[in-house]
Amino acid sequence: MAFAVKARIPDPETEILALPAQKTMYGGKHIAAGDTIFVFASENEGGPGLVARGIVTAAEPVPRAPGIARQTPRMNITIRRIARARRPLGRSELRTLTDWNDGAPGTELNFKFYRQAPNKIAAISDTAAAYLATFF
Repeated sequence: MAFAVKARIPDPETEILALPAQKTMYGGKHIAAGDTIFVFASENEGGPGLVARGIVTAAEPVPRAPGIARQTPRMNITIRRIARARRPLGRSELRTLTDWNDGAPGTELNFKFYRQAPNKIAAISDTAAAYLATFF
């Protein structure tokens, strides 16, 4: 299974990315070491969108805070970058893809990462992973 993460990425050129306490949605809590992950530098925090493809080298759940009934699961992940994106893909490229039921990989990414603004880890379909692979 492949995953994508949209997060604050201070230096997209770094080979090892440590991303603590990332929210998970759309199956993101199932991420594990060895999984392929596509990294989006959050435009909300000055990033350009898709910046890298990597391999998850470590993934561990963050313990839930006691006394809070509804909590989004969070994960600490470490990623080893294996490729840099060669062309842009972000909010502006995906914005027009809003037919949520069309099954297109770009629409899936727009739905999971830009319909709701928070940074997050999400599982993506094989079709979306193949689509993202064309950017490298």
